[in-house]
Amino acid sequence: MQLNLISPRDLDQYVQDPDALVIDLRTPKEFRNSHIKNAVNIPYETITKRYFPEEKLLVLYCDRGGSSMEAARYLTKQGYQACSVVGGIAAYRGRNLVFSD
Repeated sequence: MQLNLISPRDLDQYVQDPDALVIDLRTPKEFRNSHIKNAVNIPYETITKRYFPEEKLLVLYCDRGGSSMEAARYLTKQGYQACSVVGGIAAYRGRNLVFSD
């Protein structure tokens, strides 16, 4: 099984894509501080307890990429389409970064 990886530079194309669900795997506190626009926060520890729309591509990111790679591998084995952002939010330099007020 090959793990699908996307570069941080390519993340912007999924933010507005209705066929993709961008998922932030960090803690709720980290998510409140900053996140990718339109992302939903589902902490890594809870990923195995969730159900996702089967028709969506799950685009996963964490802080540096390790947890999102593990989660993408797990979800792919469960039959979902999933990919991980290489380097996580720490490597992202796009226009869709949201900071708390």
